[in-house]
Amino acid sequence: MDLGTEMKEIGQSVEAMGLQTNYHDYGEGEPIILIHGSGAGVSAWANWRGTIPQLAKSARAVAYDVAGFGFTELDPEANYTIEYWLEHLTAFLDALGLEKVSFVGNSFGGTLAAHFALQSPERVSRMAMMGANLLPHEMLPDLDRLAWGYEPSPEMMRELLLAFPYDQSIVTDELVQARFEATNRPDYQAAFRSMFPPPRQRWVNELAPTAEQIATIDCEVLMIHGREDRMVPVDVSIDAARIVPRAELHIFGHCGHWVQMERPREFMSLIQSFFFQT
Repeated sequence: MDLGTEMKEIGQSVEAMGLQTNYHDYGEGEPIILIHGSGAGVSAWANWRGTIPQLAKSARAVAYDVAGFGFTELDPEANYTIEYWLEHLTAFLDALGLEKVSFVGNSFGGTLAAHFALQSPERVSRMAMMGANLLPHEMLPDLDRLAWGYEPSPEMMRELLLAFPYDQSIVTDELVQARFEATNRPDYQAAFRSMFPPPRQRWVNELAPTAEQIATIDCEVLMIHGREDRMVPVDVSIDAARIVPRAELHIFGHCGHWVQMERPREFMSLIQSFFFQT
């Protein structure tokens, strides 16, 4: 079965926290939850369509659309905070009957996984994360203006996507169009605007755990970062790796915020080694 061609944006659905939650579930074995980032138009499919087919060869790969994103049902009364997203993640795992899991988190997804590990350490085996906001830091301009300040237009979506990778040739017309169409749904754009209104530095600080908090994470953690990341500075992972007790850190040169897409072979080699080799 070729998952690369079988996967579509809309997968299965389960009710979590009262919301019909869109998710993709492939493979067997250890459950590994993949959590996408927070950029405009993002979804589980957008972030993980290249990763799931490889990961599902060795584990049960489950990628879901975080509340407020992708094709998960919107809550008109939502107050998008880390506590809200944690409640939804917990309800999602409970709905699937998953008591203990590992995580692969992209950017915001890594931050959310870290908060889950702080809230429910007994439910986390290991965590891998790329470009995660693990400590308060000065916000970079592209995150402010493009990723969180995005207003729907094909031109701005292209500018946003070009800011993610170091090698901009991976940004295709098809990708720009797909992400633009995802942001051009009025209800979801309104939800996105409500998440990170200006001034946005406060949301960077509110989402990030503190140094004191991450010092208590006791599971194994793999931090991966692109040296040329224009969304979350590489120094965040360098500093966090000095604090998290059981942390490993890998930095890719000539790489931006999309490690799993920019360096897929090397990324999967790291993931396979971290999760499946003892």
